[in-house]
Amino acid sequence: MSKVTIILLIILVVLIGVLIALYFFGKKTQKKQKEQQARMQETKQTVSMLVIDKKRMPIKDSGLPQMVIDQVPKLMRRQKLPIVKAKVGPKISILIADEKVFDLIPLKKEIKAEISGLYIIGVKGIRGNLEKPVEKKKGFLSRFRKS
Repeated sequence: MSKVTIILLIILVVLIGVLIALYFFGKKTQKKQKEQQARMQETKQTVSMLVIDKKRMPIKDSGLPQMVIDQVPKLMRRQKLPIVKAKVGPKISILIADEKVFDLIPLKKEIKAEISGLYIIGVKGIRGNLEKPVEKKKGFLSRFRKS
């Protein structure tokens, strides 16, 4: 065998090993995510709130308590999260919304939200149904970026 075929075989074995490791890591991560979703569904509460503001912003600029910010992994601290500022009862709270729910939350309106801790996992309208936002027309380049 020549040197080139030996090197190609080594590279092939390493790539197969990496793919196997990624497969098992992905299964483990999916299992953790399902457990977290089940825990969140168990502890959810329905609360009526008046939405004051909603934005996507980095967690360090969100106004959440420092203890919450310290618990977030370092890689996630730069990522923009969907933050909702709402009046829950007599006090104003800063909550993190689920990506699926964030676009449904109306500004300056009262809603019934399902919350689990600081996390909004579901939204219902108090007076009528919530309006789904109109999807913006995608540009030529943005169609290719997603795929």
